[in-house]
Amino acid sequence: MVRLADLHPADAKAQLDKIPLLTGFGHPWVKPPPLEKARIAIVTTAGLHRRGDRPFGPSANATDYRIIPGNTPASELVMSHQSVNFDRSGFQEDHNVVFPIDRLNELAREGIVGSVADYHYAFMGAAPIKELKPKATELAGLLKKDKVDAVLLSPV
Repeated sequence: MVRLADLHPADAKAQLDKIPLLTGFGHPWVKPPPLEKARIAIVTTAGLHRRGDRPFGPSANATDYRIIPGNTPASELVMSHQSVNFDRSGFQEDHNVVFPIDRLNELAREGIVGSVADYHYAFMGAAPIKELKPKATELAGLLKKDKVDAVLLSPV
């Protein structure tokens, strides 16, 4: 594991800027249904999109997201994550490493989760976290429209 002191100062600052967003959640915002009745969606920061969709650009400020229908075949998933530090080999061997749709569908078939959402979402992980708020708010509305109770986060 890399130490904060070993990072370039700009990278260290970006990591430290995330801390206020990850603290202060002493209790859930809402009371979700039991897991076996919950509708689950995936949100990943792996820079995924469907083949033919607009790829994520090279800008580290990419705050948009891509919609991935739940029935998208693995062969149609493309990763356009821009970080040279990102190892794509796991994704190339098994898309479930960053987009665990097959595992989530298995959990639904086994009755461990209630259902799988019709749509899932991918961001570019290199975006400054504070600049994602407008798109995250927009995404929350889409999740609500799809009656999603919980989100499986796949941070990359």
